[in-house]
Amino acid sequence: MNVLIDKKKTEDSLKKSEKFDLLIISPTKFFNPLYTLAKHKKQYGFDVKIVTLKEIYKGFFFPVKGLDKPEQIKYFIKNALDSWKIKYVLLAGGAKQIPVRYIHNLAKNPELDFLEGRIISDLYYADIYDSKGNFSSWDTNGNGVFGEWIGETAEDKNIDLRPDVFIGRLPCRNRFEVKIMVKKIINYETKTYRKQWFKNIVVAGGDTYPKNDGILEGEIDAQKTLDNMKNFNHIKLWASTNDLKVRGSFKIIKAINKGCGFLILAGHGNPIFWSTHSPNDTKKISKFSIYKMLFLFNRDMLPICISNGCRNSTFDTSIPNLFKNPKKSWNKSFDFAPDCWSWILTRKIGGGAIATLGSTGLVYIKWDKETGGMTEGWSYILERFFWEYNVNGTELLGEIWGKVIIDYLKKYPINWNSPSLCYNSESPKPDAINARTVQGFILFGDPTLKIGGYRKVFK
Repeated sequence: MNVLIDKKKTEDSLKKSEKFDLLIISPTKFFNPLYTLAKHKKQYGFDVKIVTLKEIYKGFFFPVKGLDKPEQIKYFIKNALDSWKIKYVLLAGGAKQIPVRYIHNLAKNPELDFLEGRIISDLYYADIYDSKGNFSSWDTNGNGVFGEWIGETAEDKNIDLRPDVFIGRLPCRNRFEVKIMVKKIINYETKTYRKQWFKNIVVAGGDTYPKNDGILEGEIDAQKTLDNMKNFNHIKLWASTNDLKVRGSFKIIKAINKGCGFLILAGHGNPIFWSTHSPNDTKKISKFSIYKMLFLFNRDMLPICISNGCRNSTFDTSIPNLFKNPKKSWNKSFDFAPDCWSWILTRKIGGGAIATLGSTGLVYIKWDKETGGMTEGWSYILERFFWEYNVNGTELLGEIWGKVIIDYLKKYPINWNSPSLCYNSESPKPDAINARTVQGFILFGDPTLKIGGYRKVFK
């Protein structure tokens, strides 16, 4: 089985004879460290193809097609899916290394009165076909603006949104970060199996919205995940029991340093920190910031982290005007974050996480007064992720990511004729938010990661 590109083969013979499981797309300078990852994956039965951006843009394997670089990459993934039967895609590079697709599904926060201008969506690269089997451009009105949902109805209608490949990203900015992640992935998959620490699951939450009649949204959402993880050791850090009131962030760090297989943080977020509230208290507590991550020394005991905080995974922190907010100025500092919270946690040397799942934009949840629980938005994302892993038995991380999105869209089908939340309507529907929820759901990690590691090497 060939792992790397054999440039002696012709384009035609390569198309006809080769099949691959995992496609890695990266800049040329990342090729060598990714080669080490490809060799590791081959031991466990994955045929891997590493393709550089230069080869995509020069048409080395397939004719170049697309209006801009993101669309050219997406067409390449389509050709790889059709010709090589790939199932997984790893984007190895940050926003400046691998082009990102910004979508314009706008959302307004009614409490803070700001408008989020655009968000990054890696789901764009995974949703290859529409419901009729045609290429899914995400620009159905052809005006060069993608995922557009601003007015009374969606400008780009009937986007399929269901992933045809399972995708993850390592937003590495340099070779050093690539080497960090390759080493982490190899160590995790070879050293985690049947380790006692893996059976620990750490959850933290509080009163996410103190004005919401005393409902402890964060704790409710986090408890839903635990209900699907009954065979794990539950380590609960609740604001309601004062676990997070004093030095709460260091209690989270202490729990991580003892070792855990999963880390769930249900609360607020931004590119710099995750936080929550005490019950009925508008003052934020437990700011688990990127600077506190310096105290993470969990070494090879690496959890998979899921945070439902807003913009924890906005990895292009350099772009200006992410928010249009004439009344507020507090968010301007976020544009100067050295990197986003989720990625700093993932690439942390000597600890941190093996992978992080979060949102590239604002996060919404829906409280159902009749049933007395959280329903749509990230409430369902959290619950379904752990159902898919521990109840349904899906063990590859990227596959869980994709199945959660597919299940979400089945549960909450989207009416593309509803008004956007930012549209001036007395009763905006949640459809645009539901689309936005899956569009901004991103995985920082290896999509073929075997959760809990492998028992042995399969050659």
